[in-house]
Amino acid sequence: MTFFFPMPDLTTSSTPSTPSTPSKTLVVGGGLAGLACAHKLHSAGVTPLLLEGSCHLGGRVATDAVDGFLLDRGFQVFLTAYPEARELLKLDELQLRFFRPGALIFRNGKCHRMMDVFRSPAHLLQTALQPIGSVSDKLRVARLRHRLKRLKPDEIVAQKDVSTECYLREEGFTEAMIDGFFRPFYGGIFLEKDLRTSSRMFAFTFRMFAEGYAALPARGMAEIPRQLAAELPENSIRTDAPVRSIGKGQVTLESGERIEARHVVVATDGETARDLVPGLGNSFVGWRSVVSLYFAAPKSPLNEAIIALNGDPEGLVNTVCVPSDVVSDYAPQNQSLVSVSVIDLAESSNLESRVLQELESWFGPEVHAWSHLRTYRIRRALPEQLPGTEVPGGNGFLRSEGIYVCGDHCGNTSIEGAIASGLRVAEEILKS
Repeated sequence: MTFFFPMPDLTTSSTPSTPSTPSKTLVVGGGLAGLACAHKLHSAGVTPLLLEGSCHLGGRVATDAVDGFLLDRGFQVFLTAYPEARELLKLDELQLRFFRPGALIFRNGKCHRMMDVFRSPAHLLQTALQPIGSVSDKLRVARLRHRLKRLKPDEIVAQKDVSTECYLREEGFTEAMIDGFFRPFYGGIFLEKDLRTSSRMFAFTFRMFAEGYAALPARGMAEIPRQLAAELPENSIRTDAPVRSIGKGQVTLESGERIEARHVVVATDGETARDLVPGLGNSFVGWRSVVSLYFAAPKSPLNEAIIALNGDPEGLVNTVCVPSDVVSDYAPQNQSLVSVSVIDLAESSNLESRVLQELESWFGPEVHAWSHLRTYRIRRALPEQLPGTEVPGGNGFLRSEGIYVCGDHCGNTSIEGAIASGLRVAEEILKS
C-alpha cells in the first residue's frame, strides 16, 4: 500500500529541527476523528496543531490511484443518514453517487434480488417471493424497520445489548433468513459472519440504511478526509510526525522534539492509544480483518449500482460490487472496476485465482478476462464491538490524566462514530 491518491492540500511541512511553539491544543492522529475534532475547534476560533505519523491524512479511509482506477483501501461506503457526518461535511461537494437500496444474493448457483421495497415498491412481489427466508421474515423486516426508524440514537443505546445473532432470533427471524441474508449482508459491514457484534450497532446501522442511502464520493472515499483537512490552516497540520510518548500537557515525537500543550487529544486507533496514553488501561478489545481484491474487467458483471452477496455457507467471497457502476470515474473509459471482499486473512499464494474460480459460478467464464489490480490484506480494518463493551461514561470519548482519547473504538465503530467522537472531544475542550 505504497501509493496514495494525490492529496497535495493535505501534505504539509516535515518535522522541523527546532522546537516548535507550544500550542494550546494538540491533536495526535489525522484520521476522521482527529480531523473532525480539529475542524470543530478551528471553526470555534481555537486552531489546534494536528500531528500525523504517516505521510497522509485520513487513517483507514484512503484511496489509491492505480493505472487509472480509484481503489479504496478496503470496500467502504458512506451512509447519507449519518447525522453528525451529514452536519459536518459538505455533501454536495463530495458529489455522492448512490447504490440501489437492496442486494443481489448468489445462492446455489442462482441470483436472487432482495430490495428495500419501501424505496423500490416495484420489486415488492419479486422480493416477497424470493427463496431467501419466508414471507413472514420479510414482514418482520418491515416491522423492525418501522420500529427502529422511530427510535432516537440515545434510545437505541439504551436497549438491551446482546449479539446481533441473538437479537435477530429474538425478533423471530428464521435460520434461513439469518443465514441467507443477514450473515452475508452484515458480514460485509461488521467484517464477521458469526453476527457476534453488539445488537446496538446492528440497530444503528439498520436504521441508517432505512433512512438513507449507501454512497461513494465521486473521487473516492479519500475525499472525506481531504475535505475536512482543506478547512484547516496549512501550518496547523504536520505529517510524518510520529509520536513516541504522551504525558499530561506534553507530547514527545520520535525525533525527540517535545511539544507542550494545555490539551492533548489522542485520535489514533484504539491499539495505538492504549500504548501511548498512561493509565488508559486495556479498554481496546481487538481488530477485525478483511482482504479486499480489485480487478479490472472489460465490462461490469452486475451492470447496476448494487452490492452482490454470497448466500451460501461455503466459499471465500463475501461481497462483490462494481464501484464504477456507481461512480464512472472509479475506472478508465470502457473498463469496469470489480471489488471483492474476503473476510479472512489466511495467507494464500493463489488467493486471486481461487476467488476468480469461485466467481465463475456467479458470472460465468467472463471472469477469466479480468485483470488483477491489487490485493489489500487489512489486519486493522475495524475495531471489535461486542455486547457489553461500552466505553465508560458513554460520551463517545475517554479521558485519562488530562488527556482526551477519541475515535471509532470509543463507541460506534463506523465513519459516523469516528466523526462524532472527535466532535464530542472538541465540545468538551471548548467548554473549558
